[in-house]
Amino acid sequence: MSYLVLSLAFLVGAGAVALAGGRVARPGRRWWVASAVVAAGLLVLTVVFDSLMVAADLFRYEAAALTGLRVGLAPVEDLAWPLAAAAALPALWELLGAREKRRAARAGARHPGRPYAGEPHPGEPHPAARLADREGARDEH
Repeated sequence: MSYLVLSLAFLVGAGAVALAGGRVARPGRRWWVASAVVAAGLLVLTVVFDSLMVAADLFRYEAAALTGLRVGLAPVEDLAWPLAAAAALPALWELLGAREKRRAARAGARHPGRPYAGEPHPGEPHPAARLADREGARDEH
């Protein structure tokens, strides 16, 4: 099996997860832009560090299993892994978060176990109320 076939298999799987994440969670434009920026960063880092590792002769590729196309010294097949990670991982995060939001909506919760900054967990007094209680206790002494 060539590296290209193996890479394409992972890219197809990651693409399917990304499409599912996009359809189910419906993230906004900002999410897509952030994911694209992360993918670009991962690609640049992969090219730079793979090229350095190939130049240092830390590893070699089976020439018959490669297409022969390279970016720097890195074979193009190596670019599939950061692309697959950049596509699948944020989508999985959204898919799992969407499931949590649906469960919370069915249960009638305002936010599913993740209080906003400064909000107490359910059943705890608000931090400002605790501070006011402390101030009141000092005044009584």
